[in-house]
Amino acid sequence: MSSDGGRGVQDESSVAVIGFAGRFPGALTLEQFWQNLRDGVESITFFTDEELLAEGFAPDLLAHPKCVRAGAILDDIESFDAHFFGFSPREAEITDPQQRLFLECAWEALEHAGYDSQTYPGLIGVYGGVGRNDYLINLYSHPHLVAGAQAQITIGNERDYVTTRVSYKLNLRGPSINVQTACSTSLVAIHFACQSLLNGECHLALAGGLSLNIPQRSGYIYEEGGIISPDGRCRAYDASARGIVGGNGGGVVVLKPLPDALADGDCIHAVIRGSAVNNDGAAKVGFTAPGVDGQAAVIREALAVAGVRPDEVTYVEGHGTGTALGDPIEVSALTQAFRSGTDRKGFCALGSVKTNFGHLDAGAGVAGLLKAVLALKDRVLPPSLHFERPNPNIDFANSPFYVNHALKPWETTKLPRRAGVSSFGIGGTNAHVLLEEAPEPEPREGFRPWHLLPLSAKTPTALEAATANLAAYLRRHPEVELADVAHTLQVGRRGFAHRRAVVCRDHEDAAAALEALSPERVLTGQQDGRERPVVFMFSGQGAQYVNMGLELYQTELYFRQQLDRCAELLMPHLRRDLRSVLYPAAADEAGAAELLRQTEFTQPALFAVEYALARLWQHWGVRPQAMIGHSIGEYVAACLAGVMSLEAALALVAARGRLMQKLPGGSMLSVALPEGEVRPLLGAELSLAAVNDAGSCVVAGPSAQVAALAGRLAEQGTAARPLATSHAFHSSMTEPILEPFGELCKRVELSAPTVPYVSNVTGTWVTAQEATDPAYWRRHLRETVRFADGLRAFAPGRDWVFIEVGPGNTLGTFARRQVGQRLVLTSLRHPREAGSDVAFLQGALGRLWLAGVTVAWPKVNSNARHRRVPLPTYPFERRRYWIERRMETVYAGAAESVARPAPAVADEHSAAAREEPARTVSAAQEASESYPRPSVSSAYVPPGSALEEAIARIWQARLGIGQIGVHDNFFELGGDSLLGTQIAAQLSDTFKIPLPLQNFFQRQTIAGLAEVIETILFDEIASLTEAEAEDLHGRS
Repeated sequence: MSSDGGRGVQDESSVAVIGFAGRFPGALTLEQFWQNLRDGVESITFFTDEELLAEGFAPDLLAHPKCVRAGAILDDIESFDAHFFGFSPREAEITDPQQRLFLECAWEALEHAGYDSQTYPGLIGVYGGVGRNDYLINLYSHPHLVAGAQAQITIGNERDYVTTRVSYKLNLRGPSINVQTACSTSLVAIHFACQSLLNGECHLALAGGLSLNIPQRSGYIYEEGGIISPDGRCRAYDASARGIVGGNGGGVVVLKPLPDALADGDCIHAVIRGSAVNNDGAAKVGFTAPGVDGQAAVIREALAVAGVRPDEVTYVEGHGTGTALGDPIEVSALTQAFRSGTDRKGFCALGSVKTNFGHLDAGAGVAGLLKAVLALKDRVLPPSLHFERPNPNIDFANSPFYVNHALKPWETTKLPRRAGVSSFGIGGTNAHVLLEEAPEPEPREGFRPWHLLPLSAKTPTALEAATANLAAYLRRHPEVELADVAHTLQVGRRGFAHRRAVVCRDHEDAAAALEALSPERVLTGQQDGRERPVVFMFSGQGAQYVNMGLELYQTELYFRQQLDRCAELLMPHLRRDLRSVLYPAAADEAGAAELLRQTEFTQPALFAVEYALARLWQHWGVRPQAMIGHSIGEYVAACLAGVMSLEAALALVAARGRLMQKLPGGSMLSVALPEGEVRPLLGAELSLAAVNDAGSCVVAGPSAQVAALAGRLAEQGTAARPLATSHAFHSSMTEPILEPFGELCKRVELSAPTVPYVSNVTGTWVTAQEATDPAYWRRHLRETVRFADGLRAFAPGRDWVFIEVGPGNTLGTFARRQVGQRLVLTSLRHPREAGSDVAFLQGALGRLWLAGVTVAWPKVNSNARHRRVPLPTYPFERRRYWIERRMETVYAGAAESVARPAPAVADEHSAAAREEPARTVSAAQEASESYPRPSVSSAYVPPGSALEEAIARIWQARLGIGQIGVHDNFFELGGDSLLGTQIAAQLSDTFKIPLPLQNFFQRQTIAGLAEVIETILFDEIASLTEAEAEDLHGRS
């Protein structure tokens, strides 16, 4: 076997571990899991007699001299966030808690990897399995519950549906394969997931498994020579090793082909270089016994697939059950496999996570893999517990292995650190995975100075928890690039209804803002799921200033590219570089400001900045459903709508400005009066240039006459403000250039608009005839800008979002006065506003997202190479959904009992043949009748008729919800098609009517169904004969 000692040639067949989640005894998070392993924590619980009696353990057995009161407990297995996953309360409580936990881990693992399955464009596969379902005993102890929900109980408890439920709930369209190979289930699932990825069957894969023993608190009787520990401790590879103890838990990993993970900026925790699966066949003493040859073969195969020499592997996470026969066979097999490539001794550490919390059955393999992954990531070897003297039947001295029993640095040569992980199942299915530490990340640059952090949740309380979790994370991890935090929150989290956003520049700033929750800094909102139509408003002359958008030009690559293109196209028309006017050197700012006051440069400058801004918004996914411009701003709208090409628009704008520049100077005055009061003040030489809102107009004309009007208005106490313009636009003073400009317009190819926009000339939607008529653009230069009328064109029935695309907030101010409570935003700060252009624009983007506008987050971050980083995952609001077991006494071995066998361990003894002792189960509570009404979009309205009350009672019983409003949506409450079919049948039977299933799925509310049933009943009564009607009346 050859090895390159590095990575290059093997990358195409390597798989990256890019995310994970798990639930383990003493650790409901992977962070705590790893800390416990580092600290050498044993997470075995030793029960009191009172605890065992409360769980139904038989009192006489507690006195048995070999009674062992131990087990590894997983906290809070009774709870679940049913509302988050779209379960009704009743469905949640009759679903195997193993399926519920696997679903939670799948969601968390994807989020940990930085992916949202709803927006991921590729195929995501799921491979996994769970242990035997003990919870069914609880359910079948309530016959009335089983009788009414047999189909749901089957789907919620058969292991066949573990992975397909994940695929359905998370909308995963890749392979969804349930794996069952006893103790090796989860590592075999990981192997199959790797193969699926390398074969191109999916692009991302979830893999893992878990197991729960119910009840968790249950002792056992030790039998000499058996596989169960006499004292509740697992002493893998030790001389005193005498057996295993059962545990609960497991996990899920997210996998992706290594080249793709590198290209996509994923956080690579470790690399799977190769894996293998086989079976012992008959080459062993019994079906449940382990086989040396089979284990050695699978390890050799994994090494060969990985292209790694045995002496390059310096840690093995063993199966390590701590049994008298199993441990020697395992080390013998490892030695046999390694001796095919090395004679070295004692160079490879060996350990077993089972010494920390026992055997997790279907979750054991992924637990071992996660331990090895985290050891590679942290570059330390955690201790394998309870090792004092080596098992005399293991020849460690002449093997490559030693048991690592203390935390120590993982020293290595120039080779990358590598680890093997083994998992062997009863029945002989063996799996081995070869891991390697992640490649060093490449250095990056080009990040924004300010970052937008979006957070969302399904409920306000979950949003508060998510906020607190992120703040705490930022305090704990100042080493993580804040740009990557923002990127991960943007591209790797689903956008729920309750939203929050903050713009910040560093960890301290972000954490402090999230902790203080000042509404000036931290924006919070709720959106109803409807797409908000966006209106682009393009600013007119007078808003320009030197360095408008400078920081965007410096940091936003797409904005810079668009503005550069405009500047280059304008070069022959302006005979200078527009960028030298917009963004001059500090010493040239005064001269640039003077040039920018000249309309020859003002109009092209405004067009270029607004066009680049609009294109940036569009690049970020914010696409206008309509537009409106103010004077020169309408040219940007027309260009974006396809009326004229960018080249033609720039040429016209430059010519327009140049022609105007040749006119005699004039002035413009903003007057705080309505149009009707301004017109009588104009006289012969002044013109009404613009009507901006109901109480604001602009007057234009010769400077002397404008100044005289300003004086008269001041005397009357009427507010008036001169505008920063060089000429009297939209006035009679522009008439000398109408003819030449009209001729230029005739040379431009004009097309019908593809995006609707409002005309300044008419104050309503521009028509194709107008937009393509050169005479329209001539009129546009002279006539009054009817901006106020234009704003009124936006239908009051639609929830428009207005964005001023240009410098300052002039149009935004006009819009706020006219559009009521609609959202109005600006893109660039006013020149007198201090602050960052980047922060300002990111804040506007955050407000758009809060309002429900779709954002193309990957494009927002395309100006630099960002990475996904592991962040706090969704804070599930778990509550208890649990059916207690309802039996007085359960006797192991008795015909009417269902005994819980010992943990499945690959050994020489048959676990199935060993019976558990008798235990008594105290009388448990009845299955819950109802749960509180979940958070839904409709307000609660109680039933208003006997018919609605009858339907509500059926819904409440079937869904397990105590109070259902007549307008609550069946599917929002957690209903599904199967339950809908059953309810429709029950309604038909209750009211003795034919109720077509399509009626149920079309109406979906109690009120809607009541209308349908009432109509059917009326039709039935109308068709009765007089005798039948009298008979019906008599029976009623």
